[in-house]
Amino acid sequence: MIREMLGRAISLCGLLALQAVLGTELNAAEPYRPKPGEFPASGAAKSYRGELVFVDHVNRRGSLRLHVDGHFHEGRLHHFAMLPYGMIRYRGAPAELRDIPLGTILYGRFYLPPDPETSAVPIVNGKDVTAPAENHAILLEDGPSLCLREGKAWKLREVEFNGSEGQLVASLERKEGGEGLGGEHTLTIDGSTRVWRGRELLGPADLVADGTWPASGKQALEDRPVQLSLTWHPRYLYQQFHVSDVWLDETATRVAIERQRQRHIRHIRTRWMPARVDAIEYGKFGRATITTTLFGGMDEALYADFRPDIGGKMAAAENTLRTWWPDHDGMDGRIVSVTRDEQPVAGSSGIRVQFDVPLILEGFRPGRTVRIRPQNWPNVKPPVEECVRTFEDRWPSPDLFRQ
Repeated sequence: MIREMLGRAISLCGLLALQAVLGTELNAAEPYRPKPGEFPASGAAKSYRGELVFVDHVNRRGSLRLHVDGHFHEGRLHHFAMLPYGMIRYRGAPAELRDIPLGTILYGRFYLPPDPETSAVPIVNGKDVTAPAENHAILLEDGPSLCLREGKAWKLREVEFNGSEGQLVASLERKEGGEGLGGEHTLTIDGSTRVWRGRELLGPADLVADGTWPASGKQALEDRPVQLSLTWHPRYLYQQFHVSDVWLDETATRVAIERQRQRHIRHIRTRWMPARVDAIEYGKFGRATITTTLFGGMDEALYADFRPDIGGKMAAAENTLRTWWPDHDGMDGRIVSVTRDEQPVAGSSGIRVQFDVPLILEGFRPGRTVRIRPQNWPNVKPPVEECVRTFEDRWPSPDLFRQ
């Protein structure tokens, strides 16, 4: 049932993109540095998990308080940036960093920065000040997304509730060497915990009121399968967690996936699909046919809008996926062809789009990042804070992390 739900939640292209990332060997001895302007065709991603404590959503970067089994690291935060083709998943659907609340426990796959000189994370005296050194994410996801991807769920063994606070005893399977939490955990709940049942949004008090949970004392729950989202707890250093959300059944999980999916679709339609320029075939008087590869991890409904023989528009973008004024400085053109690679590399959707433009722009060069919209997507300007406004502003300063 969970795997069927996952199949509905992740498009074919998104699933292939995830498989390409997950197929790489984890935690290899030698760190891997992707080449700028290229997808990481091989190499090893490092797997880390931790609490999201800072987000700069405009530049697709943030900070995690990393933890290992048993405790959090008490040292420096792990500052990170998303690779241009890096995928984010929240509640089982594609997402942006802006969608994820601070304090959420996240799981990621990381590489060394492709180019340390242009890295959006802190550099002091030519060296990264973040540890570990793998600080560019190709995949970042919350607990429900990881569980749905692996086809598993938490098992509720017991609930204890006393007045306005309580705790859940729950266990989660984890294979040897696998990601995520494993084993049995005692997790706190209170009036802030959201409980999703079917299409209802409830709280623990509502479950007490209808007799599902006890008003006081303990009640066995017979390993009921649920999805849990975990967040900060005052005893975080000892790997204590608080439950922010509980999804009690498949309907509740499916509703959460669909709501996040629709949020993602709106975001990409109004900011346009990111892609990498692969090659250019030059014509006369500035005309050109640009071959691009759409980035992976997006919803299938977005990919389906890219069809041959329709109009569209292309705008130059930076590695943070920021554009200038795409509705003004983008170039109108036409989609010539759309082809699919059945085995895409990590970060790629495997979808190649050839786009004819009447005039080539400087930002449309092999290895560069662009954003493309098919003709049925809005031709709108993003919020001003999301745009690159000056030449000097094209690479975000890491100083923000050191304030």
